[in-house]
Amino acid sequence: MNVFKKQFHGSPWWYADPLIDTGKPKTRWVFFQSASRPFGMVQLSPDTDTEGTWGVGYRYDSPRIKCFSHLHSWQLGALPVLPYSGDYSQDIDEGYSYSHKTEIVKPGYHRVFLDECNVLAELTASKRTGMHRYTFPEQMKQGILIDLGKQLGPGEMGRSSLVKTKDNELTGFVDNIPTMRRPKYCRIYFNIRFNKDITDILEISDNKFGIEFSKGGILLMKASLSYVGEDGAKNNMGSEINHWDFDKVVMQAIEEWNGFMGRIKVVGEEEKKIKFYTDLWRSSFGGHVINDTDGRYCDMTGDEPVIRRLPMDEYGVPEFEFLSNADVFWGAHWSLGLFWDLVYPEIKSAYCRSLVEMYRYGGLVPRGPSGGNYTFVMIAAHSTAFLVSAYMKGICDFDIETAYEGIRKNAFPGGLMSKSGYEHNSCYDGGIEYFIERGYIPERERKSTGIHCDGAAMTLEYSYDHWCIAQLAKVLGKDDDYAYFSEKALNYMNLWDPVIGFMRPRNPDGSFLEPYDPLSLEGFCEGNGWGYTFYVPHDIPKLIEMMGGNEAFVSKLHYAFLKAGDMRYYAGKPELRRNEAYINYGNENTRFTASLFRHAGRPDLSDYWSRKVQKDLFSGIGKSCFCEDDDNGLSAGTSLLLAMGLFDIKGGACENPVYEIGSPIFDEIHIKLDDKYYSGQTLTIKTRGNSDENTVAGKIKFNGREIDGSTISHGDIINGGTIELKMEKMK
Repeated sequence: MNVFKKQFHGSPWWYADPLIDTGKPKTRWVFFQSASRPFGMVQLSPDTDTEGTWGVGYRYDSPRIKCFSHLHSWQLGALPVLPYSGDYSQDIDEGYSYSHKTEIVKPGYHRVFLDECNVLAELTASKRTGMHRYTFPEQMKQGILIDLGKQLGPGEMGRSSLVKTKDNELTGFVDNIPTMRRPKYCRIYFNIRFNKDITDILEISDNKFGIEFSKGGILLMKASLSYVGEDGAKNNMGSEINHWDFDKVVMQAIEEWNGFMGRIKVVGEEEKKIKFYTDLWRSSFGGHVINDTDGRYCDMTGDEPVIRRLPMDEYGVPEFEFLSNADVFWGAHWSLGLFWDLVYPEIKSAYCRSLVEMYRYGGLVPRGPSGGNYTFVMIAAHSTAFLVSAYMKGICDFDIETAYEGIRKNAFPGGLMSKSGYEHNSCYDGGIEYFIERGYIPERERKSTGIHCDGAAMTLEYSYDHWCIAQLAKVLGKDDDYAYFSEKALNYMNLWDPVIGFMRPRNPDGSFLEPYDPLSLEGFCEGNGWGYTFYVPHDIPKLIEMMGGNEAFVSKLHYAFLKAGDMRYYAGKPELRRNEAYINYGNENTRFTASLFRHAGRPDLSDYWSRKVQKDLFSGIGKSCFCEDDDNGLSAGTSLLLAMGLFDIKGGACENPVYEIGSPIFDEIHIKLDDKYYSGQTLTIKTRGNSDENTVAGKIKFNGREIDGSTISHGDIINGGTIELKMEKMK
C-alpha cells in the first residue's frame, strides 16, 4: 500500500473505501465488488457468506473467507475458487480465517492473507477477466479448489463442465438455475489459465475439483467470463490480458478508476471526500457489461438463447457496451438516471441502447434485466423515465421511435404495467386495465404468484410514468398520444381523500379502504401512505392545491420530516419498521420529498432538510452506517445528488429539464462535461460560508449573474460555467 500511497495519494481512487457499510446486517450479493472495472463483466471478490438473498457476499464481521468468486451480479454468480497448500482435505471447504489488519481493499485490487494455508492472495481484474496472484509457502504443493456447484448468493448452480484443454488451461461453464426473481437458466462460460502447468486434477465430486501444481514460486491465474461461449471467454482474455504482469493490470485498473471517478473533483473536508468518492465508485454497480469484446451477446428474452452481435464501428469495435444485470430502474429518476444524465451521458446512452435492443427482440423494455433476461422486479415501468430523460437531455444516439414504441406498449395490457413484482409468466396483477378503465387500481386478491401487488402505489407510480410518456409524445409530435397520456397522468387524483388529507387505497367497489391509517403499508409498495401521499412529482402545484395551499402543504411535509428525524429519515434493516417511517430515504419511493418544499415557496426548507438527510443518513464512513439496501448503487446515486446540491424532482423527463440548486456539502465541485454530448468543458459549483450551520443557499449566481429562483436549465448547465452559492443559516 505504501507504493500506492506515494503514487496515488489524494486521487479519487485513493479516497474510495469499498469497506464502508460492509458490516451492515443485511448485505446483498450485488453490494460488494472489489477487483473490478467500471461496469465490468467480472466482479472478482472474496465471499465470507455464500448462500441466500440477504447477508451474503463479503461481510466485514464474518470470520472466514469461503471463496473468491468472479460474478456478483443481479441474481447471478459464477466461478468460486480457493487456494490450498499441501494436500486437499474437506476442512478447506470451510474457508480460512483472515485479519483486516493486513488486508488492503481498493477499487480494482484486493489483498488478503489466508491464515490456515499461509497463502497471500491478491486479486485484480480487467473488464471481463479476473487475475489472481497467490504466494504460497515455498515448500508446499500448490492447489486451487474450483467448486462449480457452490451456491453463490440467491443463485443455486445446475449443470457444469470443466475440461483441461492445455497443460495450463481449463475451460467450462456453469448454469445459474432459475430463482424467484430470475425465471430462466443463465449459463456462464469461463476460460482459466495458469502460469504453471497443472500436475493433477482431483475430481472431488461431480462439480468440485482440486487443481494441483508443483511446489515453489508464485502461482498466477487468469479467469475470463462470457455469456456467449467458451470461445468468447477465451477471446475476452486474449483481448484484455495477454500477459502475466499482475502489477500492470493493477495499475491499469487504478488508472481506469481514477479516470471514471475523476470526472468530478471536490474540494472540502477529507471525510466527506471519502464518502463522496465511495458513492461515486458504487454508482458503477448500476449494471454490468454482458457482451464479449467482439460484440456478441446472448439474448435470453425468448424461448431459447440466441447469440446476437451489437452494431460495430468501422474499426470492428462495438458501438456500445450492452449493459444488463441490475435491479436499478425503480427510483432511478431520483438517483442514477438523473446523475448519469449529467456526469456519465455515455453510460446513459449505452443503457438506453441496451434497453431498446431488449425490446426489439424480447417485446418489452425491461425494468430489471439479468443476464440478457427479464426479471420483472418491483412495480411500474420507470425505465420509461430513464429513456425519456436521456432524450430530453440531448442524449439522442438511440432509436427513439423504437424506444417510444416500447415504453408505450408497457402502458397497455400485456406490457410491464400488466405485471406485478416478479410476475414472470402472466399479466394478471399489474392492474393496468383498472388504471385505464376506472382511473385507479384497487386493492384486490392476487391471481398470480407475483408480489408487490399494491394498487395505491401502482396508481401513483403509473401516473408518473404516463406523464413521462406524454412529454415524449409531445416532443415527437404524437398529439393524440400526448392528450391520452396527459389525461391518464391525472389518475393519482382518484386516490385523494379530502376528508383525511391523504392518498388512500380504494376497494374494488370504489369505496375507500377501511379502516385506514396513513402509516399503514396496505396498498403501498415497500412504503406507507405518508410517504406515497407526496408521490406526485409531475403535478406538484395541483397536489399543493388539494392539500390546501402552500402553507398547509409545507406544514404537513415539515411535520413529516420532524417525525422522521428519530429514525434518521429511513427504515433500516433488519427491523425495517416501514409502518413507522413518515419519510424514508432508505428506499427509492420517497427519495424526492425534501425537494418538495422548494415548489411550495420554501427553498430554504428544501436546502435544510436535504442537508439533514445527507448528514444524518448518507455521510457515514463506518462499517455499518447505512443499513438499508443499496440496490445496485441507487442509494449511492441519491447520496451523490444531495452532496452536490443538484436535483430534479421530475427526473429530467420534461421537455426543458432543469436542475434544482440545493445545498452542496463541498467548497468547490468541478464536473468535467463529456464533449461528445455537451458543449461546455466544466461545470463548477462554488460555495461561500458553507458549514454544518450554514446549509441554506441565499444568493445564487450563474456565470456571474444572480438567478431568479433556485433552478437552472439543463441547456444552460451543459454549456459550462460556474454556479456560486452564498450559504446562510436557516432563519
